Amino acid sequence: MHRKNSLAWLIGGAQGSGVDSAANLFAKACAFGGLYVYGQREYYSNIMGEHSYYQVTVSDRPVRSVRSYTDILVSADAETVFLHALEVKPGGAILYDPKLAETPLSKVAALEHRAREDIHSYLQARGLPETMSGMLHDAQARGIQLYPVPYDELLHQMMGEKAPQLAQAKRIANAMAVAASCALVGYDIKLLERALEDIFFGKKKVIELNLRACELAYEYIGKHFARDFPITLEPIVANESRIYVTGYQATALGKLTAGCSMQTYYPISPATDESVYLEAHQIFERRGEQGAIVVVQVEDEIAAITMATGAALAGARAATSTSGPGFSLMVEGLGWAGINEVPVVITLYQRGSPSTGMPTRHEQGDLRFVLHAGHGEFPRIVLASGDLEECFYDAIRAFNYAERYQLPVIHLLDKSLASSSQTHPAFDPQRAHIDRGLLNSSAVGESYKRFAYTETGISPRTVLGTPGGIFWNTGDEHDELGHITEDPIERIRMMDKRAKKLEIAAREIPLSEKINIFGDPASELIILSWGSPKGAILDALEALWAEKRSVCFVQCRLLSPLPSDDLRKLLERAKRRVCIENNYSGQFAGLVREQTGIAMDHLIVKFNGRPITMDEVYQSVKEILLGTAPRRMVLTHGA
Repeated sequence: MHRKNSLAWLIGGAQGSGVDSAANLFAKACAFGGLYVYGQREYYSNIMGEHSYYQVTVSDRPVRSVRSYTDILVSADAETVFLHALEVKPGGAILYDPKLAETPLSKVAALEHRAREDIHSYLQARGLPETMSGMLHDAQARGIQLYPVPYDELLHQMMGEKAPQLAQAKRIANAMAVAASCALVGYDIKLLERALEDIFFGKKKVIELNLRACELAYEYIGKHFARDFPITLEPIVANESRIYVTGYQATALGKLTAGCSMQTYYPISPATDESVYLEAHQIFERRGEQGAIVVVQVEDEIAAITMATGAALAGARAATSTSGPGFSLMVEGLGWAGINEVPVVITLYQRGSPSTGMPTRHEQGDLRFVLHAGHGEFPRIVLASGDLEECFYDAIRAFNYAERYQLPVIHLLDKSLASSSQTHPAFDPQRAHIDRGLLNSSAVGESYKRFAYTETGISPRTVLGTPGGIFWNTGDEHDELGHITEDPIERIRMMDKRAKKLEIAAREIPLSEKINIFGDPASELIILSWGSPKGAILDALEALWAEKRSVCFVQCRLLSPLPSDDLRKLLERAKRRVCIENNYSGQFAGLVREQTGIAMDHLIVKFNGRPITMDEVYQSVKEILLGTAPRRMVLTHGA
């Protein structure tokens, strides 16, 4: 059955062999044709050699997630075929290098033991040889079309005796595989040329070399295979200005728009990419004027949080960016910022845990930790973004919340958001409202009380160096001047003062910044979630709504203070309540039950290090609606 402008594409190969570059080339070529693109990168926590793959979903409608299946599998090595061939849908295609076809399973050294055993059992049960050709034969029997492309021959044809070096040849071959994919779906090669010019801007010889190789691969498909592939891609007219951006870039751009002038970090996956991006853009243009940010790589995460805190005390909009293990080290510094009411922002990218866990894999396992991190009790605001647009605008809100309420703000993200890429309507910096709270930069009197008791708990703030604005900061409990005290009445008053801020924040922050509602709240079933599952849930909802299913999705963005009254009112109406999240225990479901008294009827969780796909949500929710689902469902897709 023919399908137009709807494609799930996957490329895989050894880490460091150009898989990411090839995926970005394909995605940008599609984006330049006005198509919507969503990409997700998966990789091991080593530098070279282990299996890496990149999924790209393409559509003529907005797309927000990857799929559990693949229409076109592009294989840069034998391991990719072994791991992903079973994901290819009947009617789909596998593009591969024929010289690798007889590679035995035993020679794929980097393959995980469990995966090797499963593939061995699969091929043995079907009487197939334990080689890449055995997997290809099985794929063909399932209705998948095979497209062997002799990259080496085409490269020699192009360059004669001047064959490129191995590393360069692999990267050129990956670009050729992208061209072959475009030929397969009838996509205009001129758009691929435009993508090459964008990626290799200013490198004329590199562009010419890759373009000639792509032309040969494109022509090869046309000459040697019938034009009968059931999926086509055609350019469409885009009536809006769009960008192609990753999650960490969106967050970094939000920080620059917010006026962040200091970012500290210690390298840790997947947070490092954001700081590296900021380092590359330390001088930039903002609202027609030149802006600047100081980015400092420090010796450890303790230095990162304390340096950012010091910058905030000096009046900078300051942040630090980290992941779970790094945040663990920051906790004492977080408490110091909490007791001293310092408006510092911590951008936390969750990853597989505990301990080192899975450094480059996805999880939402830090929610409980973030809410309670630090000994004792002090207020913090926790804001969780669910997509790339929210990454940008929430990065701005995080600074506004921090300075308005004078407390640490934790902007909670995850690996899936960090490494996803998407075409998106251009962000609008004009929507960015800057709120610096009760900040006084002019001279103050000698009796200035930095921690003055007020009705709101928020005291007028000065920055270090303000004439007359003398005050003390200490890790001990203190009075209004900041002087150390252990007086019991002062302790009660100061604890009440700090805690009152969350009550004020809960009242003042608009509901639109706390909760998003998609669909009719009076629906039979309500899906509750937070963070990056949003995209997969929204894509699945479109399919469920097309079937006239009564489903509503409630996304919670403000996790502290949790909008418990609003959630209670929404959840009480539903006949069935489902929570979807990427952790083992259903941390958010537990938090909601704790604060609203309402338990979920079903829990859908995934914790294998891979993000939730649209198909997993669709199938799981459908089973719940049909009454065939267990109370707890564990999702498992992902290589």
